[in-house]
Amino acid sequence: MARTQRARIRTAGLQPAQVLAGLASLAFLVFGIVGFTRTGFADFAGRSDTTVLGFSVNPLYNLGFVLMGLIGLLLTFSSGRARVFGFLTFVAFGALFIWGLMITGTVSTNPVSEAGNPFNLNGPDNWLHLGLAALGLVIAFLPARHKVLLPEDEEENVVVDRADSATAVDPVRDGSRSPKHEKSPTVARDERPPGLAH
Repeated sequence: MARTQRARIRTAGLQPAQVLAGLASLAFLVFGIVGFTRTGFADFAGRSDTTVLGFSVNPLYNLGFVLMGLIGLLLTFSSGRARVFGFLTFVAFGALFIWGLMITGTVSTNPVSEAGNPFNLNGPDNWLHLGLAALGLVIAFLPARHKVLLPEDEEENVVVDRADSATAVDPVRDGSRSPKHEKSPTVARDERPPGLAH
């Protein structure tokens, strides 16, 4: 009778989303720390002409990057959490992108104009935020690597006796199994030397 076997599919090892989330988190952390070395902690949410790689920064903006980096490093230890970090990155930098468009006048109406510009956003920052939001989506939806696990076959052809030896097993006519190295009594008698009858 044929027996159906169900295979199980599981994620295999370190996932691409985890690797990408980890690299992004490290980049955020380094960017924020370098920003603090340029701006210091004075005038925390004020206007500043200080830039890092051409992007305007201030201490509040640097703190945001450091926090995103730390959160990302904590979430990269599992595939699902790395994807959550991707969604978080998308939401955070997507919101900064829209806010930056309103601050720079790309969007004609600014419903949050009374909030000012605490993150010191400018035009280049908007493009950075758009790219980081897209990166968050990539992390969130990056395909996982899988492996197929088959149920263990009960009729194994090799039985491991010890770590260093294996005995092959062949089926016998009556349906039972006997190891190859065990000889039947008739075969054992026939193979004895002539002088050893018993």
